[in-house]
Formats: sequence, C-alpha cells, structure tokens
Amino acid sequence: MTATIQQQVFEIIAKQAKTDVANVKPESTLKDLGIASLEAIELIFDIEEQFNINFPDQQGANFGTDTAQSLVDAVQKAFDDKAAGSEGDA
Repeated sequence: MTATIQQQVFEIIAKQAKTDVANVKPESTLKDLGIASLEAIELIFDIEEQFNINFPDQQGANFGTDTAQSLVDAVQKAFDDKAAGSEGDA
C-alpha cells in the first residue's frame, strides 16, 4: 500500500511542480521542485482531497524543508490515525 501512496503523492507533487514524476525523489524538497508556499498549500489540499484525509494544522507543508517523502509519511500517518480512530476505541 505504501508504494501506491508514494506514487500517488509524487504524481500530485509533479503536477503541482509542472515537472515529470521521474524528477520527484524522496529527498526532493518542495522548494527544490520550484513549489512556492502558496502552491504548497494547494498541494496539501490536493493530497487531502485525493486520499480523503485531513492533515492536522501543525502538519502544514514547510516548502523549504519538507521533502516529498515527508509528505508521503504524513499521508501514511493520517491513514493510520484515521484507521485507529474508526476502530471505536473512544
């Protein structure tokens, strides 16, 4: 499942960066890819919409230091949190 998440996140990043998905590496920062802060916000919205998840506010993209892999990790964590929350352990 993780590879699929990574591929989808990388495709969204590539679309936002107007570059080929092959140019998106796990260690690439959004800044490296030419994504400005406003575009990073759009990117987060696109990722949330694609995966039907919500990132906590503190996980907003830091376009200077966040890497493509950190976004993949954030999506995975959001999925895990959602799964844990839906098990009814209130």
